[in-house]
Amino acid sequence: MMQLFIKHTSASLTINENADPTVRQDFESYFNHAVPENEPYYRHLDEGSDDMPAHLKSSLLGCSVSLPITDGRFNLGTWQGIYLCEHRNHGGVRKVVATIWGE
Repeated sequence: MMQLFIKHTSASLTINENADPTVRQDFESYFNHAVPENEPYYRHLDEGSDDMPAHLKSSLLGCSVSLPITDGRFNLGTWQGIYLCEHRNHGGVRKVVATIWGE
């Protein structure tokens, strides 16, 4: 098994379909609609209008994924891929920790 963990609160990791690029476009459109910027009830405003929505999106999707490994390769479904979701409009450098265990 391998766990991937992103060391940030405004980006996330998830697994989803990775064959058709329109899935990623729809994914982003959905989250931008569900968690919009500039809401009047946001109080955390110090880092820009995209920061609080980025924290919320990150919490919804999560900061880690676990991946099975079989014969030295990820054992994902045919269409599955790992998404590193950047939720800031202009995100910076991101760090991901990989932890592997098992035989």
